Amino acid sequence: MKKNKRKGFVFKTYEVENQSPFEKLFEIFKELITHTSGDFDEAIDWLRSLDKEYKLTDDNYTIDDFIEDLKKKGFIKEEITADGLNGTKITPKTERAIRQQALNHIFGSIKRSGVGNHKSKSPGIGDEHTGDFRGYQFGDSLDKVSITESIRNAQINNGIDKFNLTENDLVIEETLHKSQMSTILMIDISHSMILYGEDRITPAKKVAMALAELITTRYPKDSIDIIVFGNDAWSIKIKDLPYLQVGPYHTNTVAGLKLAMDLLRRKRNTNKQIFMITDGKPSCLLLPDGNYYKNSNGLDTYIVNKCYSMAQQARKLHIPITTFMIAKDPYLTQFVQAFTQANQGKAFYTGLKGLGEMIFEDYETNRKKRIKG
Repeated sequence: MKKNKRKGFVFKTYEVENQSPFEKLFEIFKELITHTSGDFDEAIDWLRSLDKEYKLTDDNYTIDDFIEDLKKKGFIKEEITADGLNGTKITPKTERAIRQQALNHIFGSIKRSGVGNHKSKSPGIGDEHTGDFRGYQFGDSLDKVSITESIRNAQINNGIDKFNLTENDLVIEETLHKSQMSTILMIDISHSMILYGEDRITPAKKVAMALAELITTRYPKDSIDIIVFGNDAWSIKIKDLPYLQVGPYHTNTVAGLKLAMDLLRRKRNTNKQIFMITDGKPSCLLLPDGNYYKNSNGLDTYIVNKCYSMAQQARKLHIPITTFMIAKDPYLTQFVQAFTQANQGKAFYTGLKGLGEMIFEDYETNRKKRIKG
């Protein structure tokens, strides 16, 4: 085994009825490949170790058989590494499978939606049915008339023997306008995300993969961009999420927010929001001369004030920021409260448990302005 990363990883036996040996191992493999940031060899080392401990395989189907099936099914491929050696890497097919598993584990089984837009809170002329009805009014479009309910009214009002459908019998089903949402998800990859024996980056990755899968499948007209921030901030693609790792970084929250707002300015969607997952205090800034200003000792007034300024800028652009603070230190809580007040956004103070469910719930309920026209 390359690295001793198993500390804190808990394996629980779980088997679905009628699950094949490959399917059983593949569920575990997807978890392991996420924990190892896409390192196939290390994931297989873990899988062999778990096999010894929990007797996952038998003589009829071994780990080597599983690896062969991964190749045949297109989940892994052989590649020549940078040092000229043969290596094995996961494929885009596996990356998609990992995102789907994260979605299922964190958010539950969510059916794919063919339309993929967000509802607004205001009923009116729209394209999503609410199940509520009202009487026909002059100017209502005829395609909004509920034929079934209108005929039912005609039978009640005029009798069954002599069917007569009048304007008074017509019923309109209420619909909702829909709006598109542009979301930026910011993930802290500073060194504190793996300090004190707690792996915080893996749950953050899973949440990001699940949210990305949710939006691209259920809300395909919405957009999501992923930003990671340490000393600097940069965008990553959804396909890069399984490989995301923590670096020896400080926390440049300002750089992350600046990049997020730059990206959102280019979006045509009316509704925009930022989700930020972090566990530490802002401790770094890039100065105009290209040097970094760093201070990890407490909350630095200069850095914190820059954060508040960015929160206020986002507020002026009508971009709410929702902060998911994994740490619960009292002085960090005070900073997040002040930051949230400056933006008029929201904040959740949470551990790792339930992080995904909270982000999903906030995304689903964060309906914004009704789009007219």
